[in-house]
Amino acid sequence: MKLYYTPGACSLSPHIVLCEAGHDYELERVDLKAKTTSDGSDYRAINAKGSVPALQLDNGDLLTEGPVIVQYLADLAPATKLAPAFGTFARYQLMEILNYLTSDVHKGFGPLFNPVSTDEAKTAARTALAPRLALLDKKLAASPFLTGAQFSVADAYLFVLLSWTSRVGIDTAPYPALQAFQKTVAARPAVQKAMVAEGLIKVS
Repeated sequence: MKLYYTPGACSLSPHIVLCEAGHDYELERVDLKAKTTSDGSDYRAINAKGSVPALQLDNGDLLTEGPVIVQYLADLAPATKLAPAFGTFARYQLMEILNYLTSDVHKGFGPLFNPVSTDEAKTAARTALAPRLALLDKKLAASPFLTGAQFSVADAYLFVLLSWTSRVGIDTAPYPALQAFQKTVAARPAVQKAMVAEGLIKVS
């Protein structure tokens, strides 16, 4: 398998899951502005959407949406329990939180990264994200991870989204459970491995 990624982008989520699941994989860095891969190739010839992540399978098939990719990777390694089995209610609960993260939280960061966004638009985006972060904080105050006691692919996704807060001027002090969660997940060996590989953590 090959993961097309950009350091620190949402592609970090499936990268973490690849490490958690113990899969063999290759990495291919993508310049999102130029839409090129590390060798200068046109990334849109691989993924017409021009966004990351994209996971290319050994047979050439491609998956391009993060919440789908992480579930696929989890299902290849069921013993890791990164996702409940299909057909169980717990799996639908996982899909529910993944959908919330991608539609309400991830999308909410969009204006904060858009270079043409006005200050007013960025303020509105931070205001809109506040109750969503508060909801997640409340959920994590009741359990160590989003779906309970077991780390799942949803936690990898939330970890990446929270890593953006300091870059866009969102103070997480009002959300102590989110802060504790972020520290817990950051310490996981698989998370450390993925972040080192992307150059997000410097190794002495």
